[in-house]
Amino acid sequence: MCGIVGYIGWQAAAPLLLQGLKRLEYRGYDSAGLAILNGNRISVIKQKGSVSTLETDSVTFRAEMRDATLGIGHTRWATHGEPSDRNAHPFLNASGDIALIHNGIVENFSVLKTELLSEGYIFTSDTDSEVLVHLIDRIWKSNPSLDIESVTRNALRLVEGAYGLCIISTREPDRIVVARKGSPLVIGIGNREFFIASDTAPIIEHTNKVVYLSDGELAVIKRDGYSVKSIDNVAQDKTVTELDFTLEKIEKGGFEHFMLKEIFEQPEVMNNVMRGRVHPEKGLVRLGGIIDYLDRMKQSKRIVICACGTSWHAALIGKYLIEEFARIPVEVDYASEFRYRNPIVGIDDVVIVISQSGETADTLAALHVAKEKGALVMGICNVVGSTIARETLCGIYTHAGPEIGVASTKAFTAQVIMLYMFALALSKGRTISHDEMILHLTELSKIPEKASRTLLLNTYITDIAKLFKDARNVLYLGRGYNFPVALEGALKLKEISYIHAEGYPAAEMKHGPIALIDEDMPVIFIATQDNTYSKILSNIEEVRSRKGRVIAIANEGDKEINRLAEYVISIPHSSAPITPLLTVIPLQLLAYHIATLRGCNVDRPRNLAKSVTVE
Repeated sequence: MCGIVGYIGWQAAAPLLLQGLKRLEYRGYDSAGLAILNGNRISVIKQKGSVSTLETDSVTFRAEMRDATLGIGHTRWATHGEPSDRNAHPFLNASGDIALIHNGIVENFSVLKTELLSEGYIFTSDTDSEVLVHLIDRIWKSNPSLDIESVTRNALRLVEGAYGLCIISTREPDRIVVARKGSPLVIGIGNREFFIASDTAPIIEHTNKVVYLSDGELAVIKRDGYSVKSIDNVAQDKTVTELDFTLEKIEKGGFEHFMLKEIFEQPEVMNNVMRGRVHPEKGLVRLGGIIDYLDRMKQSKRIVICACGTSWHAALIGKYLIEEFARIPVEVDYASEFRYRNPIVGIDDVVIVISQSGETADTLAALHVAKEKGALVMGICNVVGSTIARETLCGIYTHAGPEIGVASTKAFTAQVIMLYMFALALSKGRTISHDEMILHLTELSKIPEKASRTLLLNTYITDIAKLFKDARNVLYLGRGYNFPVALEGALKLKEISYIHAEGYPAAEMKHGPIALIDEDMPVIFIATQDNTYSKILSNIEEVRSRKGRVIAIANEGDKEINRLAEYVISIPHSSAPITPLLTVIPLQLLAYHIATLRGCNVDRPRNLAKSVTVE
């Protein structure tokens, strides 16, 4: 959601910033812009549309500014004000000597804007962000002896809400000021140069050394170094982190889209999640990030899992796994609801927050609520150094690698495997015998190979997609462990193809959705052979009797399903708790191929953002 890039050093800034904005396109955006500082002048170019359009239209701009070595850039995801040229970032003050870009939401912007309007300030946009540049201008005019760092700090003390900020000014043309509260920012440390970004994607091709800003921190970056302080002007000692992935990992690698690449990466990701953690021959699962707190977790009265979107679906599967294996009650909450409903949690509870990026605003807020109430808070996330990783008491990285496609795929399977391992770790020595542990871990260790076999169905799934690409509504049905997979399959189709889809427990079909079924309605059943199999067959018969089009995800060799379903996608046999790791893959591929056949942009679907860092 929105993207920030900044550069100060010895290279031409404009090409670096444009390339950085391209690296951030996956986050979702509707407009883009640059501000370049060259001596006593700030030049701005911005417009609605793609970075490539901005790049094409900025040839003259880049020629004029070819010697400039300092600048900032932004991709905007609209909150206040429609997508338009006038609402694109960066914003300038009236005299044009301060430029600002902003991620987040200024919650008290209406009050601040009214004050500024009464003082004669003129606004050129409908955004909340423009308030910030005029606020800084006002404070600086009334205190001209202050430096840009102090002025920014004073301004932010008046701001309520979330922000990731980059500010430059001709008054101090050798520095960039950045600040963070609720919206991620990272500083890349190069050779006599520094890079600023919302995440590491624009930085990794230049340096693998980064510093993550925490909430309430402000940094001043110059060509010869940087300093970080709190908003209260207290110096902060920051750790330099070395990134463990390469530029190649964020390239498409021959695939047409990042989403397809990431779907096909899942067998490798599954191995990476388990590497060094799963030891079937010993009946041992070792999760180093929580080992010091595992005994306390085993004694907990209850576990609450908070997440959003795809991570919430993984959390539902986690509930089933933990309750079945560890026999500890589990609740799954939407993080956005948890933060506002005054939840009953305390020192006897464990709260797990799950987020691919580690920066999801609602999930971070749930984390803070849980900590305030005394719960043991554990994080599951993918991004090393992210806010969730830093602010939880303990946690586990999924090691899924960078995920660029907005519609999450490999992050989901990584989270499910992590929750499976966590459930087994909780169970060891309590509810599962050593021999049972060996069986579970052996079964889990086979899943990457089975996922590879499932991916071989890609061509067949493409053919099915051709038949149903024009559907207006699709129903996804599953039971037990595969009910959350039905939710996830429907979400994927909605996200990238813009077809209305709903996921339901198969038994709930009779309580409403059955009224929708006719000869034009595709109904996708997840019908693997588990303890609900006979019930699923009955549900399929009910759909057939109403002329619904049945597509089934079933086990290899299932003759009964072949008799009932119009199309069958056959996957390898696995134990019921593990099947979601296989059943979700055909649904990801089906959504992908339907979307591409409809001409949709699967990597950057409309109105969506990769990392939702605002409410």
